[in-house]
Amino acid sequence: MLTGVDILETLCHRYAFGDVRALLPMINLPASDLKRLRRLCLFGQRLLDLDAEDFDMSDAETGGPEYTRLVRRARQCRIPQDPRETNRGALSSMRPAYELLLEVMAAQHMRHDMAGLVATAHMMAEYLPLLAWENVWGHAADPMRIGRDAAGRDSRFGQRDPDCDHHRPDQNAAARVLRIHQAPAEGWRTYLDRQHSNVAHAIGVCAAECRDQCGIIARVEEPDRGLLIERSSIAMAFGDSSLIRLRHSAPVGHGFGVPSLDEVARTWQHTREVVGNRGGSGKAALEEDGFCLPGLPSLISAIAGVPLAPATLLRETAELTVRKLSEALEDQR
Repeated sequence: MLTGVDILETLCHRYAFGDVRALLPMINLPASDLKRLRRLCLFGQRLLDLDAEDFDMSDAETGGPEYTRLVRRARQCRIPQDPRETNRGALSSMRPAYELLLEVMAAQHMRHDMAGLVATAHMMAEYLPLLAWENVWGHAADPMRIGRDAAGRDSRFGQRDPDCDHHRPDQNAAARVLRIHQAPAEGWRTYLDRQHSNVAHAIGVCAAECRDQCGIIARVEEPDRGLLIERSSIAMAFGDSSLIRLRHSAPVGHGFGVPSLDEVARTWQHTREVVGNRGGSGKAALEEDGFCLPGLPSLISAIAGVPLAPATLLRETAELTVRKLSEALEDQR
C-alpha cells in the first residue's frame, strides 16, 4: 500500500512539482527542511513551465552545492532582464535552451500534456533560425552584439527599404533590436516579450527567403554561407509545418479542444516526412533517435550544426527533491 511519502516521490518523478510543493506542508517536517524542499519544487515547476525569466533563483548560493549547480545550469537558458547584465544566457547561445526545450517536451509527452507539448514545439519553431545563425555570429542575436554583424555596409537589415523582403512586424523588430541596448530595463523586457521572436524570423527570412540578398548575407563567407542558407531554410520549413499549424488549428486553452497523443504522433510523422524530403539538414528528421517525437533532436542538432540532446535538469531536480525528502524523514527517526 502506498504511503503519502510514496505518492510524493511518484509525483516528483512525474515532474508534478507544483502538486508536491502544495502537499509538502501536510508532512511533519522541520521548518528548514520544508523551506528547502518547497524551494526545490518551485525551481522544478519553473523549469517545467519554461519560466526562464525566473530561473535566476536569488537564493541559489545558499541552497546547497547540488541545488546551486542546477540553478547555474538553468541560468544558461535565461534571457537577461536588463540590457547590461553580464551573464548573457540564451542571448549568448540558444543551445542550452533547446536542450531544455527537448527535455520539457519529453516530460509533457510522458504526462500526456499535449497542449503543453504543442506550445513547446511552437516556441522551438519561433527561435529556430537563431540556432543556424549562432554558428556564424557566435551569439543568438544578442542586441549588444548584433549591430556589428547585421547592420552597416550594404545591409538593409532594420531599414525601411522597399527592396527588403521583411514584412512590417519583422522590419520594426529589426530596427528596434539595433537600438534596444540603449533602452531602460522596462523597454528591454518589452522588446524581449514582443519582438525578439520577430528578429529570429527576420534573420530566417534573410538567409532562406530573401529574393535580393543584401550585405547581411554577402559578408558571410563560404562554406558558412551555404550552410547557413540551407539550415535556415529547414528551420523556416519546420516553422511552417503541420505540427506547428496544429496549435493554430486547435485553439489550445480556449475550451475548443486539445490534440490527442495519436493526433500529435500522426502530425509529427507528416512533418518529419515533409521536412526530411527537402534533403540536406532536413534528412535528420527521419532518423530514429528514440525521442518521443522521433527525429526531432536530430533535426535540431542538424540546424544547430552541433549535437544537441535533451537536458537532464528536470530529472536531476526530481531526483534531488526525492533524496532531500528521504534525508529529512530519516533525520526525524
